[in-house]
Amino acid sequence: MTQSPVMPVDPPARLLMGPGPVNADPRVLRALSTPLVGQYDPWMTATMTETMGLYRELFATSNEQTFLVDGTSRAGIEAALVSLVEPGARVLVPVFGRFGHLLTEIAARCGGEVHVVEAEWGQAVPASAIEEAIRRVRPDLVAVVHGDTSTTIAQPLEELAAVAHRNGALVYVDATASLGGNPFETDAWDLDVVTAGLQKCLSGPPGSAPITISEAAVAAIDARRSVEAGIREEGDAVSERPIASNYLDLAQIMDYWGPRRLNHHTEATSMLYAARECARVVLAEGRDAVIERHRIAGEAMAAGLQALGLTLFGDQSHKMTNVVAVEIPPGIGGDAVRTSLLTDYGIEIGTSFGPLHGRVWRVGTMGVNARRDAVLTTLAALEQVLRRAGFPVSHPGAGVDAALARWDDDARRAAGVAS
Repeated sequence: MTQSPVMPVDPPARLLMGPGPVNADPRVLRALSTPLVGQYDPWMTATMTETMGLYRELFATSNEQTFLVDGTSRAGIEAALVSLVEPGARVLVPVFGRFGHLLTEIAARCGGEVHVVEAEWGQAVPASAIEEAIRRVRPDLVAVVHGDTSTTIAQPLEELAAVAHRNGALVYVDATASLGGNPFETDAWDLDVVTAGLQKCLSGPPGSAPITISEAAVAAIDARRSVEAGIREEGDAVSERPIASNYLDLAQIMDYWGPRRLNHHTEATSMLYAARECARVVLAEGRDAVIERHRIAGEAMAAGLQALGLTLFGDQSHKMTNVVAVEIPPGIGGDAVRTSLLTDYGIEIGTSFGPLHGRVWRVGTMGVNARRDAVLTTLAALEQVLRRAGFPVSHPGAGVDAALARWDDDARRAAGVAS
């Protein structure tokens, strides 16, 4: 039997306008293709140190322990929780979407005593409810998602740490979907551990998880430090309550990235290059400028979707800048619209999970795709697909017109400030 030759990887051209991943910046793709060097080559260790500095700027922190966890954003989440949560520890999780439920599951698998304070999907958890739960539960850790793409809602964080710290708790934040595209201030908000990913606002591929750790959280992690036997040296710690994962053990990973260069694992070299380039590109444009670009593109997309006759989902006062959800109109096949957008126009948008599956579409404007042409192309294509599906649109080009008007309004405001 003759076997057909296996052809080189050749993915179709797609405009990824869903909740992530998004298209990678071409500069990041170029970084991925550069040559490998050994993990202890002086150039490599210098690049690791340089990458730590770039992510300090991106996280807005002076934390020494700022580095990458090798793996997708969920590897960063698990590293944080498995290193902070030991059996019996009390963990409080505000839940307002799918990814709050994820934090509760991971914390429970770590042996934590997990408590939740919930809000209806589409709403943020009220600060008063979180404060009451902290005082009642007296948690060791408060773990919260900043921006939950399943609902497109961003949880306010500015006052959270003050309440948690007064009651003896550390604060962990999953900023996978928000870092780089939404205001985020690690030090100003006094957050203890924050993790992120590359595949959303940072315009990179999934596979590396930036993390930053405060001195207080470092102390908590160090209390469980236990160096594995095969690389242990005289005087190294051996804990009676070690972190339950070896690969995701932040105590050992800190030593890998630090001056000791502990031979804990082999660095994912190409992903390091990509992560470094993601941060470099954002900082070259300007961190605040990138956040502002996401805000404007997100508002233009929302205006365009409303002009098409679609209803925005959720509390818009707590909406993420980089993804918007709209309700699927009655009588319109949500999956059929998404399929037509993909097959006819090469554009991907998303639905959601759990109670929102089949009820909303999620349209992202993030990373390199938070730009005018990507927004206008998506709105124009969606209008045609909706018309073919029998949905009445007020007038041809309604979505594009509304999005352009939003950009024009912003330009006029900027000109007025400048004058």
